[in-house]
Amino acid sequence: MNKKGEAVEQQQEKEKLAIGTIEAALRQDGRRRLAGQTLAFLRKHAPFDKMQPAALDFFAERAQVAFYPAGSGIVGPDSGNVRYFYLIETGKVQARQAGEVTVTEYSILSLGPGESFPIGAVTAGRPSTNLYTAVEDTFCYQLPAEDFLALVASSPEFNLFCTQYIASLLDQSRRQLQQQFAQKASEQQTLNSPLSGIGSRTPVSVPPDMPLRAALETMARAGVGSLVVAGDNGRPVGVFTRSDLLERVVLADLPHSVPIADAMSPDPFMLEEHATAYDAMLAMATHGIRHVLVTDAEGRLTGVVSERDLFSLQRVGLRQIRQAIEGANHIEALQHAAADVRQLAFNMLAQGIGAEQLTQFISALNDALTRRIIQLNLERHPFEGIDWTWLAFGSEGRDEQTFSTDQDNGIVFLPPAGGDAEALRERFLAFARDVNNDLDRCGFPLCKGNIMASNPQWCLTLDEWKERFAQWVRVPQPEALLNATIFFDFRPLYGRTELSDAMRRHLLDLAATQPVFLRAMAHNALDVEPPLGKIRDFVTDLEPDHPGKIDLKKYGSRIFVDVARIYALASGVHNTNSTQRLRLAAQRLSIRGDEINAVIDALNFIQLLRLQHQYLEGEPGVQGDNLIDPEKLNELDRRILKESFRQARKIQMRLKLDYQVN
Repeated sequence: MNKKGEAVEQQQEKEKLAIGTIEAALRQDGRRRLAGQTLAFLRKHAPFDKMQPAALDFFAERAQVAFYPAGSGIVGPDSGNVRYFYLIETGKVQARQAGEVTVTEYSILSLGPGESFPIGAVTAGRPSTNLYTAVEDTFCYQLPAEDFLALVASSPEFNLFCTQYIASLLDQSRRQLQQQFAQKASEQQTLNSPLSGIGSRTPVSVPPDMPLRAALETMARAGVGSLVVAGDNGRPVGVFTRSDLLERVVLADLPHSVPIADAMSPDPFMLEEHATAYDAMLAMATHGIRHVLVTDAEGRLTGVVSERDLFSLQRVGLRQIRQAIEGANHIEALQHAAADVRQLAFNMLAQGIGAEQLTQFISALNDALTRRIIQLNLERHPFEGIDWTWLAFGSEGRDEQTFSTDQDNGIVFLPPAGGDAEALRERFLAFARDVNNDLDRCGFPLCKGNIMASNPQWCLTLDEWKERFAQWVRVPQPEALLNATIFFDFRPLYGRTELSDAMRRHLLDLAATQPVFLRAMAHNALDVEPPLGKIRDFVTDLEPDHPGKIDLKKYGSRIFVDVARIYALASGVHNTNSTQRLRLAAQRLSIRGDEINAVIDALNFIQLLRLQHQYLEGEPGVQGDNLIDPEKLNELDRRILKESFRQARKIQMRLKLDYQVN
């Protein structure tokens, strides 16, 4: 080859090298751009928005983007062990239960951008039980299974998301809620604070055999209003307060030489150090106490938390409300207390207290208010010597009251031997009318369905209640099933609790012998389906008068409440609270813990959304509603709501299979 030819060849080689370098640079730049786009997308969606940069880089470097045209299958049971973790970038994917011939609301789920699948199958290294199909042109990030498992192992946030999916999302939603209310709740210590950092950490304690005089002198020297009485092992056995001094010493003319054990209040309420300020507040509201003793894991005294300590956490204090309720001599004072209950509950909502605890707290204070109204009316309607009980039904009977609730109540009584039951009923009805009207004045509207103690239908003797229950269970007609959803969620608020206990035992005995009734209840519970769309995320045209909205009570919490009631009756659970029913029934019916926990988390989120909506959208003194516009929810809450409805559908499917409902 001549020199000219060699020069041309060398020039061509140089050009090839230059082109190769440029192409490599372009490919590298393309990868950087793609990785940058991936990171930007990830940061918009949970759980990636909370993950560390190194974990996000790992995902961006190893994930590939794949395109699936509308109508194409992505992964299913026939695909073998799942090879990828899929994250939808754009488009829509439908998840359908394999083997379902007819597409129903129970068998499908629509997934959109930011949602992933199939987490359980790729984690377990097994085939997917669902068939995933693109219903629109769809782009997905595909992360190989081995890289997915490596990310689960290295990223705590991703691990939590994959192992506790809905719980992880709920935690993020609660943090968003706290930020939303941060200004209104500023300068308030959180009620989630552990008791180890609240109240007195150097409580004054004395032994139970210390003479009363010496104990009083100790109390005076320390300048405290209470003493803890503890044994040699440091475990509390009682408490002595200034109230005890008046009632148990001065008025009882107790000698000062007796041991302090004779004057103390025994069996004090105690909580361990890891319990929260909320736990102490709920105990005080429920039991009407003013001090909670704090102990270590072995039961030894480490501190005392008083109402005053909890008052410092709130602009509206628990002590203020309790004192206002207990000292009220007229309804006007109770009206102010009812408003304070709402404000205190809002403070707790702003501090991130969960829906289960918050609804129980609202119910506990509303119970105290109802009892005081009853006491005031008993001054004009005395029933000395008569056994009777005021019953709460519905949400109050379940300890699940929200900011918006009407009255559901009744009376059970025992007529004296040889007494006139009808004449006594008339007296109770007159009393109940006054109580119902006073409750209405305090913000608990009269029940539109007249499910109140002032209705003769719900002011019955114990035998009449038992017979009423027996009729409903033995002949489960539609009206009987409707009544069961209200009246089987009962608990006593005032009077002889033994009557309520007798009603509960009778009901459970009836349910145990009538499987046809439980099956009818299951069929009735399945009439309402969660509003999940086949293509859209949600069905929002179920309420003709409120287009674009979803009734979170009718199509949300009611589903969980109905299932919990049926499983409680089937397994002999005495509790009326829905989450307690689900937990206890799950143990007796061998339902997996992670499965029932996801269901409870879903119920709690829907309840939290109801509370948030009722407070932010409601007007003072006006009963709020449960109608939300899902389009106005942020991306995270929309995603959790969809998953919550999916959990509702799953527990309904279990109920459908358990009772063979077609």
